[in-house]
Amino acid sequence: MQHDWSSFRLKISIKTDAPSIYRAWTTQEKLENWFLRKAEFTKQDGNKRDRNSALEVNDTYEWMWHGYGDDVIEKGTIMQANGKDFLQFSFGKAGNVSVNIKEEAGESMIELVQDAIPTDEKGQVYYHLGCSKGWVFYLANLKSILEGGIDLRNKKIELTEVINS
Repeated sequence: MQHDWSSFRLKISIKTDAPSIYRAWTTQEKLENWFLRKAEFTKQDGNKRDRNSALEVNDTYEWMWHGYGDDVIEKGTIMQANGKDFLQFSFGKAGNVSVNIKEEAGESMIELVQDAIPTDEKGQVYYHLGCSKGWVFYLANLKSILEGGIDLRNKKIELTEVINS
């Protein structure tokens, strides 16, 4: 059996409502609560989006992570955002990420798909394996935050090569 290195899919249930999950993915303030050190969005007119304002299609972003210096910046574009349960964004050289929120067995479910991943050796190692490992952690952290838990992220730049940054 041949492995498909061009995409992966992850799912996690979260005991909260879909609008809360969607807000966690689509505003600077909420993204910085569980995922990023800095999540800045720029509107099509070139103005920065307000911290509490939901992103929109064609916004661009600059993201920075805890545990990494200011020289590590992810840039991309919001490709789709329906305002309630679906979001898609470009993810640098690592392809595209889609986030779909739905109900399954009475619980809110997030399904994350990263696709259009380069299939050369670097793509397989850095983007397929590396991103999937990172998303597993961040999805678990989102679950922890939204279910009233603690923030599991490493916020110390001195601690390197840890799974929680």
